[in-house]
Amino acid sequence: MPLIKNGRVVADRYVTVLDDAPLPDGAPVIVTAARFLADPDDILDRQGPVGVAWPNNRRVEELAPHLDRLALVVLAFPNFKDGRAYSQARLLRERYGFPGELRASGQILRDQFLFLVRAGFDALNVAKDSDVEAFEAALARYSVFYQPAGEGRIPAARRRVARLSAAVPGEAVN
Repeated sequence: MPLIKNGRVVADRYVTVLDDAPLPDGAPVIVTAARFLADPDDILDRQGPVGVAWPNNRRVEELAPHLDRLALVVLAFPNFKDGRAYSQARLLRERYGFPGELRASGQILRDQFLFLVRAGFDALNVAKDSDVEAFEAALARYSVFYQPAGEGRIPAARRRVARLSAAVPGEAVN
C-alpha cells in the first residue's frame, strides 16, 4: 500500500512489529496499542522513533501522557462508514497538541481524503496507486474553508476580518 505524506508518495520507514516479536534496535517501529500500554516506558526508552497503531474503539486520552515522546499515531478506519478516527485525530491535534505524524489506515474512500486532512491527518495508507492522483486532486480542489479544523487553515471569516482590520480607513476592501 502506498503511503502519502504531506501530499506526496513516500517510502514508509516504519516497521510494524507484532506483539510477540522483538523490537529491532534503532529502527522506527509501530506497535499495537495493547503492547504499548503494557509497558510504554520500556518501548519509548529504546533508540528509534515509536509509533502506535491505535484502534478507533479506544479513548485517545490513554495516549495523552505519552504524546510528547511518540513520533507517530496510526488511527484505524475499519470500514468507510465508521468515522470515529476523525474525532480521535481532532482530539489529538486540538486538545492534546500532538505534533507528530497522524496516519490514517484502513477502509478510506476517495471522497474522504479532504476530510482526513481537515481533521489533522498528515499521512495515509491508500489502497491503490491511482488513489495518489485522487488525493492530490482533492487537496487542490478547495483553497478556502468556512469551518475551522484540525489542519490549521484560517477560515474564510477570520481571513476577512483580518483584511478589514488591516485596511486603511476609507479604502475599499474586496
